[in-house]
Amino acid sequence: RIVVQRVEEETVTSGGIFLPEAAQEKRQEGTVIAVGHGRALEDGSVIPLQLKGGETVLFGKYAGSEVKLEGETFLVMREDEVLAVIHQA
Repeated sequence: RIVVQRVEEETVTSGGIFLPEAAQEKRQEGTVIAVGHGRALEDGSVIPLQLKGGETVLFGKYAGSEVKLEGETFLVMREDEVLAVIHQA
């Protein structure tokens, strides 16, 4: 499993309109904070995860489970719930 922190939502549109929190849609983009050891197979071998900490990822709307830790919200999800990795040039 991986731990992802969502990218902050924007509170103002490009036209300058303020969006209240109730009208904002949660972003489906985040940064990988932590990565587990991998997936254990029935024969005891482990398949290492491909993602690394610090990568920016896109995920599905209902992916993962929300966890609050020290006042911050994180998502814990399986690696296969990640739709894409964003590489910035």
